[in-house]
Parts: sequence; C-alpha cells; structure tokens
Amino acid sequence: MQNSNLLIVDDDMAIREAMKEFFTLSDFNTSTAANAYETLDFLKNNPSTDLVITDIMMPGMNGLELTDRIKSLYDTDVIVITGYTEDYSYEEAIKKGASDIVFKPVRFEELLLRVKRVLRERKLTLERNEMMEKLKKLAVTDGLTKLFNSRKFYEQLDKEVDRFNRYKHPLSLIMLDIDHFKDFNDSYGHLEGDKVLMKVGEIITSSLRTMDTAYRYGGEEFTVILPETKAAEAEVVGERIKEKLFEETFVHHLEKEVKVTASLGITEYCPPESPHSFVNRADKALYSSKENGRNKITVILKDY
Repeated sequence: MQNSNLLIVDDDMAIREAMKEFFTLSDFNTSTAANAYETLDFLKNNPSTDLVITDIMMPGMNGLELTDRIKSLYDTDVIVITGYTEDYSYEEAIKKGASDIVFKPVRFEELLLRVKRVLRERKLTLERNEMMEKLKKLAVTDGLTKLFNSRKFYEQLDKEVDRFNRYKHPLSLIMLDIDHFKDFNDSYGHLEGDKVLMKVGEIITSSLRTMDTAYRYGGEEFTVILPETKAAEAEVVGERIKEKLFEETFVHHLEKEVKVTASLGITEYCPPESPHSFVNRADKALYSSKENGRNKITVILKDY
C-alpha cells in the first residue's frame, strides 16, 4: 500500500502542499494539481495513478464533476473533500464514482486511515479481477498446448460465420490430425507424445497471421480458423505447417530419427450453411487425407 501513487487536488496551495508533505512522509508517491484541468492533464500522462484526493469547491469544474470525468476515463479511485455538509451528500459523491467523502475540518491522520482503506479495497478488487480473467482464460484454453480449446473454437466460429454473412469476406477452415499418434505414444510414451502436441501447437501458431486463430480440437486433432481467406490461400498455410512439422525430429531412437507427419483437411465456408455443416466438410476432407495415405492435404470446397 505504501508507495501507491496519490494526486492531491486543491486550489489552495498551502493546503495541497501540507497534504503532499504529510503523505510523502507516510511513504506515498505524492503529486499535486491546482484544479480539475491540471488533474486531467496529469492523469493523461500518469494513468497508473491509484488515488486522487480532491476538494469539491474549485473554480471551473468542481470536484464531483472531476470525479465523474476521472471515473469515465481511468481506473483510478477518488476521495472527495468538502466543507459544505448540507450541499453535498455521501450518496451524491458515491453516485459520481467517489470511493469516499471526507468533511472538513480534515484531520490528516483520519484521512490517512481512509486512504489506506480505499487502497486496500482497490488492491482486493484488482486481485479479484485478475483472478477472474485467469479463470476465464483457463475455461477456453488447452492446458498443454496453450492454444484455445474446442469450446472457444465453436464460439469463435459462430462469430466468424456471422461476420461472413454481414460482409461476405471469404472464410476458410483447416482441420489437422497427427498421423499414427497412438502408435507414437505406445512406442515412446505419453511424455514424448505431449512434447509432440506442444510442438505442433507452436508450429501452427508460428505459421499464422494475427487474425487467424488456432485450437486444440481434441486429442491429437487441431483446427485453424482463417478469416478473409479463400481455400487456395488456406492450402498454402497448410503446406507451410506440414513442411515445418516434417522438418522436426522428435525422438532419437536406436540411432534412428523419428519424424511425425500430419493429415490436413481444408474447406471454405459456403452460405447459407450452418457452422456445423462447415466443420463436417473440413472433417470429411481430413478423413480423405487419412484414407489416401496420410501426410496429405485434401481440399473440399462444397458438399455434393
């Protein structure tokens, strides 16, 4: 809590300098501003400010208007100070986004306790939000490869199909399955198999553009959604993935280098089909690659 960044706002220089000295001695990084406009300029350059302590009565924009503006622009807490108990209520200050209101005359020791409480609550809120973000990420991420999982795949595919229906930009899908993966696991163990899965995830990711997204669909199967991409362009991506995978050596066994290959199925979205039909066609293309000898790419443009 110490070394938090505070900004003291008051049009009375003597008050703001006295408060600055007190909070600096209390181990806070303390800055000052004389009015609302200086405050907004300061926050623009210092958006990581944790807490603003502002007087309500100031020329131009008052402290409650300033609070409202701060909360709409920054993740910064605000404590407001006023000597006009009949004009401003606690409820009004909280409604504007203030974390607390302090009535004059202000005892610095009491204000320090309130600052510490607000900052403690702020820390807990930030930690809770961070934990929730991690949980959300875990819910849609494969723990081994760090790619998105099948749940996220279907969620994103629905969005991309909807985007296609609005803008008519091409949309392609790649399905990839590692060849003879069960035999690999049986021969070299699941730890080596996990290394293969992780490396395949890395190879796929390194072969894509920013707008493309990769997923571990399940087991040894992966999918890639390629927005604004025709099937012929997706095939180029597929060849790149296949070649990079073949360049890798996964196990040195009895002086023999063990290689891993993959079969790929590619298709392009055909309106007005459902996402389910779209995925099924990519799966048919993948099955065809496996049926025809594996380590191949099959493109099926539409169902017949």
